[in-house]
Amino acid sequence: MARNINFAPGEFYHIYNRGTDLRTIFLDEHDYKRFLVLMYLCNGGSSIDLREHFSAGKTFSDLFSLKRGEKLVDIGAYCLMPNHLHLLMFESVDNGISLFMQKLSTGYTMYFNKKHKRSGSLFQGRFKAQHADNDVYLKYLFSYIHLNPVKLVEPEWKEKGVSDVEKIKKYLEEYPYSSYHEFMGKKRFETKILNQSVFPEYFETKVLFESCLDDWITYSQEQATKVQPSLYEGYEG
Repeated sequence: MARNINFAPGEFYHIYNRGTDLRTIFLDEHDYKRFLVLMYLCNGGSSIDLREHFSAGKTFSDLFSLKRGEKLVDIGAYCLMPNHLHLLMFESVDNGISLFMQKLSTGYTMYFNKKHKRSGSLFQGRFKAQHADNDVYLKYLFSYIHLNPVKLVEPEWKEKGVSDVEKIKKYLEEYPYSSYHEFMGKKRFETKILNQSVFPEYFETKVLFESCLDDWITYSQEQATKVQPSLYEGYEG
């Protein structure tokens, strides 16, 4: 299926995809960790055989120290959900996003199918993409991506509002599979996945980041539609 978007170096894009037939693509903690490692290692020109490193006794943290070659993209934010994923990326080199996503989806599908004894496609066709071509939309995406886990605890929060804001904040702080922690000033092995320096400095402090998320946690559906029409139906929660 053709994608109605042309990637160009120097531009920002929201990349998203989900499991085929809405299936769960992360079944346990190890699946999430494997994908996170691949997000780091696939962002380069080098070919890396993880089986070789695992047989040598390397740990999850060790893998974030491997040399991966010249990077293909810059990742500014991400969130992994049980049946889908979101990435905010900057096209660093020509064809970088397409090559990175091909390596990432192929590598993870091969791992997942072998581990869970299945065959065939894991993702629903080619990944989807939207060009973040204006400042308002680009800034909004940082909140949109990081607030995705809210639907796991309050599935109708966008339609009915949040019943307990503090509960939501605590859940986001404890959800380990997004870049929320880096924006809150926490350093982890996964921090190496990101390169925020090429993105606008919308959030010079974690207080500004929290404030922006607070605005959207208590937002109205009409407010969000004014920023960007709903283009991601089926990719939330």
